[in-house]
Formats: sequence, structure tokens, C-alpha cells
Amino acid sequence: MIGRLNHVAIAVRDIAKAAAVYRDTLGADVSEKVAQPDHGVFTVFINLPNTKIELLEPMGEGSPIAKFLDKNPDGGIHHVCYEVDDIIAARDTLKKQGARVLGDGEPKIGAHGKPVMFLHPKDFCGTLVELEQA
Repeated sequence: MIGRLNHVAIAVRDIAKAAAVYRDTLGADVSEKVAQPDHGVFTVFINLPNTKIELLEPMGEGSPIAKFLDKNPDGGIHHVCYEVDDIIAARDTLKKQGARVLGDGEPKIGAHGKPVMFLHPKDFCGTLVELEQA
């Protein structure tokens, strides 16, 4: 069902500072900061040869990333994103197997302009999983 690893998302308090670490210290290709108001975050992507790292900064106190940072003051891995060929079929199969889809269960448009949805971490070894339409 799942395809390639699309990205690993890391929650940070200061996205410019975090992006500088990847760009200046590690020599990575770093995207511009982009507002994602539907998700309550700013994003920056670190482009690697085989995947991406997504840096997430909260847009405000109501952001799910702000809540994550309250619990994890130094930041850290927030979720992993896997590609799927058919996000609706994947959702339906996972729900039949007892997995919980977060939100209203309908895909939303993600940072890459493609449908995404999140799966409850308690169903996936303590890891928040994002599915993205390939």
C-alpha cells in the first residue's frame, strides 16, 4: 500500500535558524519559507537526493505544531509522510483494519499541492503518519 518515503517532518520554534543549520552547516538545498494557513504552519523543505526533510514552524498558538512544541520544547520529529497511489482507497483499507484517520477523514491539500491525510500515532507505533497522494 505505501510507496516511497516522501518526507520526515521536524517541528521547530525558529524555522529560519533551523533552515540555516541545514543550508550553512550541512550544505543542503533549502527551499523558501511558505505559509500553509490551512494547516497552521510555515514550511521549509530540505531537498535530499532520496527524500525531503520538512521543517514546521507554528503560525500561532492554535497551531498543532505549537502544541507539539509545548510538549517537546526543543522540537523534534513530528511525523513521517509516505506516498500512496490512491489516498481514498488507502484510507478505506486502513479504516477497515481499525486505523484512525485524524480530522474529518477527508483529504486536505498539503504543502506539495496534493491530497494528504494523517493517521493516529497510537495505531502506528507511536508515530504520526501522513499519507500523500503520489
